[in-house]
Amino acid sequence: MATEELAAALASGATRVVDLTQPLSESTPVLQLPPPFANTPGLSRETISEYDDAGPAWAWKTLTVGEHVGTHFDAPIHWVTGRDLEDVASAPPEKLVAPCAVIDKSAEASSDPNYLLTVEDIQAWENEHGALPDGGWLFLRTGWDARAHDQAAFLNGGETPGPDVDAARYLAERAPIVGFGCETVGTDAGLAHSFDPAFPVHHLLLGAGKYGLTQLANLAELPPQGAIAVIAPLKLVGGTGSPTRVFALA
Repeated sequence: MATEELAAALASGATRVVDLTQPLSESTPVLQLPPPFANTPGLSRETISEYDDAGPAWAWKTLTVGEHVGTHFDAPIHWVTGRDLEDVASAPPEKLVAPCAVIDKSAEASSDPNYLLTVEDIQAWENEHGALPDGGWLFLRTGWDARAHDQAAFLNGGETPGPDVDAARYLAERAPIVGFGCETVGTDAGLAHSFDPAFPVHHLLLGAGKYGLTQLANLAELPPQGAIAVIAPLKLVGGTGSPTRVFALA
């Protein structure tokens, strides 16, 4: 059976489990929107008890955290174009355990933090590695995960890489993928507020009922094709997004 073969491959190390999740803490970088827009809180904690009179044998805390903090999942209802579509809890499991492809543009993003992924980039990748996985995910590697320990370097004054409008439209309307993931603070490029439409990955992909993943890590450890992503957001009813643990089997 395939599951027995997978278990054997995991046990032998022939298949590795790669953690694609950034650590979530009070210092995790958080998106900063300009006035007059409201911003999400990061993570904060309040102790309920910690082996004391309030709970002598146990410790636990109350968490306050925005839905879109750290490595997180974007559901279609996160954006106005997808407002009548799925929440986080409605995402089918078979779309959350699926093949993933990785386009590596880390060299380009190192030279130009405003690097924009194009349709030509995607088609050149497909010519070399084969079609994007049907029912799978596309992850964009830019090397941005190396900045995740420092909010200023990570946000980079709003200069971050991402897809251009035509690439976002291609992924939303023509590519067979169910979602797009990246290493930056959001699925759109830093300059995407000035695009038409603004924030095209959010506008077009979420409007098409597809999903987003942000602040991924360790994409350098994955092959261009052949890995399986395991994406585990909270099953949050009405959720527009969720901090998420993401793995890949590679």
